[in-house]
Amino acid sequence: MNSAFERRNFLKLSAAALTGAALATPGWSQDAQAQAKAAKSDNADKKKPPLYKISLAQWSLHKTLFAGKLDNRDFAKTAKTEFNINAIEYVNQFFKDKAEDKAYLEELKSRHEEHKVRAILIMIDGEGALGDSDEAKRTKAVENHYKWVEAAKTLGCHSIRVNAQSPIKEYEEAKKLASDGLRRLSQFAADRQINVIVENHGGLSSNGKWLSETIAAVGLDNCGTLPDFGNFYEYDRYQGVTDLMGKAKAVSAKSYEFDASGNETKIDYAKMMKIVVAAGYKGHVGIEYEGKQDEYEGIRATKKLLLKVRKELSA
Repeated sequence: MNSAFERRNFLKLSAAALTGAALATPGWSQDAQAQAKAAKSDNADKKKPPLYKISLAQWSLHKTLFAGKLDNRDFAKTAKTEFNINAIEYVNQFFKDKAEDKAYLEELKSRHEEHKVRAILIMIDGEGALGDSDEAKRTKAVENHYKWVEAAKTLGCHSIRVNAQSPIKEYEEAKKLASDGLRRLSQFAADRQINVIVENHGGLSSNGKWLSETIAAVGLDNCGTLPDFGNFYEYDRYQGVTDLMGKAKAVSAKSYEFDASGNETKIDYAKMMKIVVAAGYKGHVGIEYEGKQDEYEGIRATKKLLLKVRKELSA
């Protein structure tokens, strides 16, 4: 018999015998398979994006800011260093006279970049009623918001949050007026690639059905909603968020107080976030703490709860 042929056969048989012996060793193959499966699962989890991202709404620190204990320019730094959050939502009340101050806005932007934090939106208040029944006042309100659209563009935001405010209480008439103001503002913003998003924020806007119908009446892709968990008052909050999620471009996770287990005492976060996730939303959920305890601790508690719920929903 050819010696080379015999040698090859011997090597093949030896390899097969060694493999068989290893597989026959009690527990060896099961452990190896389990480890391989776990490694594969870990790698898959690392590649899988989170169900939602977390941002910090500036209003969470409104007491600190109004007291002069925090400069608006340091908000990005605070979000990153105190809470390890890399996306923020400004409130115009804390730099209201700076909307057209290019140097100030560029400084804000440079501080974001320094700390690798993104400004995603500016919440706008105090610029007039976009649903005013007086044509001249409604037009003035629309134009008052233009500077904030430009500021949002400079800061790299994707949206400004506005109010669908109207002195009219009649359902259909208020919808007609608010949708007109929102449409005109959204047309201006669209040319600058900025969204105009509306929060349920009092009056008829806290009626989820009315607000969703108003946004639908605007009929523009860049006009959407920012559902807030806490601003529905006489309207069921879970139904309200359900009504608004179809057009949501941001979400506000309002929080007040927490029990010993870390759950919000007024809002069922698991139930609320199931609604958000079921709508296919993948964007930022902004922490907006409004409780009585220390603001920093309230923010940390809200973040911890959002992470806990995200983990549960991802399982």
